[in-house]
Amino acid sequence: MPISKTCYHFNSAIVRKPSPSVVNGLRAEDRGNPNFDGVKSEHEAYVEALEAAGMAVTVLPALDAFPDSVFVEDPALVFSEGAILLRPGAVPRQGETKEIAPALHDNFDRVLELPNGYADGGDILVTPDSVKIGLSARTDLAGANGLIDQLKKLGHKGEIVNTPKGVLHFKTACSLLDEETILVTSHMSESGLFEGFRNMILPEGEEPAANALRINETVLISAKYERTIDMLDQAGFSVVPVKAAEIEKIDAGLSCMSLRWFA
Repeated sequence: MPISKTCYHFNSAIVRKPSPSVVNGLRAEDRGNPNFDGVKSEHEAYVEALEAAGMAVTVLPALDAFPDSVFVEDPALVFSEGAILLRPGAVPRQGETKEIAPALHDNFDRVLELPNGYADGGDILVTPDSVKIGLSARTDLAGANGLIDQLKKLGHKGEIVNTPKGVLHFKTACSLLDEETILVTSHMSESGLFEGFRNMILPEGEEPAANALRINETVLISAKYERTIDMLDQAGFSVVPVKAAEIEKIDAGLSCMSLRWFA
């Protein structure tokens, strides 16, 4: 079945407040600890941006035992047809699946579970023709194959792809802008994974802007990447800059802080 309307047409979201322990979150590169007050302020602004884009947002309480639990996209995947509980590949995060489960059962009639292996939501990109699952240090082949089976039950087609070396999550280097366009780093574009799409390649030095977030008629993007904002603006996208300088210190992207669907 075509899934284009699930790609970025949303009216519902789940987020989780950051805990003070977020300053100890995992990171691939040490850029110093984020300031908690800064993270809290950025997260509140993020929620406001979701609401301004037309979404009803459910805000879950902070979990001090899980520093990275603000990134609710990694332990779950949601569609209008139902939700899938994932299993993050980083051992300290695997308890987050159990914590997000009650909110999914509150919002979805159908909640499936990853049968085996590991899969992070940050490695999953929903496009009009398939749900792309990027193999990475956090998503293995067993998890990807198990996820494909669960996607079928919800009427969606999964496709396994290889995340280029040096990329933490598949969506660290790409995001969907519309049915035909991918915002992508030059490194990811050269992989050939998006040959059927128009590739908008990020300006050199602004590669972290790759994880933008299209919601309805707006594109949320980290505010500090001015050249990328100008590029998208000139291409006709309605861009909403969102401050994320502090939370980016622990490898945050804009998609990873929410679960989004059309209810």
